[in-house]
Amino acid sequence: MTLWSHGSLPALPPELAPEPADAYARAPKRERTRRQLIEAAARVFSHRGVAVATLAEVAQVGQVANATVYNHFASKDALIEEMAVWLADRLCRRIAESCVHVAEGSERMAVGNRRYLWLADVAPAWAALLLDVAATSPALLGTVRDYMLADLRLGIRQKAFKVTTEAAAADLVGGTISQAMRMRIAGLAPKNHATAVTTMVLVGLGMSRDAAAEVVARPLPPLAVAAPMPRSVSRPVRRGRSAVQR
Repeated sequence: MTLWSHGSLPALPPELAPEPADAYARAPKRERTRRQLIEAAARVFSHRGVAVATLAEVAQVGQVANATVYNHFASKDALIEEMAVWLADRLCRRIAESCVHVAEGSERMAVGNRRYLWLADVAPAWAALLLDVAATSPALLGTVRDYMLADLRLGIRQKAFKVTTEAAAADLVGGTISQAMRMRIAGLAPKNHATAVTTMVLVGLGMSRDAAAEVVARPLPPLAVAAPMPRSVSRPVRRGRSAVQR
């Protein structure tokens, strides 16, 4: 019986789907193999958990020899960091870029929070993988935190947010949204939980309940069209969007 007798990682929702397969068909063989291993690692990490998964399992699922994995990744930690790059690009950056034309920090914060909760609703296995890798990878956790801090600071400059300290506000957002994601992944979140949680986050950041509710009720901006995954990147790009912490 192989690992895949126990199931596999579902496809990402269409809005976050990777670039077409032919985008990498013309890539050098080494790049194609590396991509194959990253995708295999996503499946193994999702099924087994990052902490207990092994490179041998990644090799099995990727249908390559163990030595091939080590030819691309010197250690499991190196593979985890590459997975962090992929997740930051595929999920975090895409959410941030959907807000490029949103001028208010409070709305950007709300959009980011709602999108992460949306991910937990429509693709719970991917949301769980994001949380698991973020708990293991300081780079991914730092990237997501930087995205959130950019919106927090904008909201403070615009006087929409009134916080005691930036660090306390960041923990409020990150901890609340991460826990709400886990509730949705577990199927325990009540109806309209994403709206209620996002509203409470904005209230916690100093907005009135009515003002927060108005911001959260605005339509979500569409996600940007997928771009090809960066190749040979050593760490996630750190810029500015919302909150996943563990």
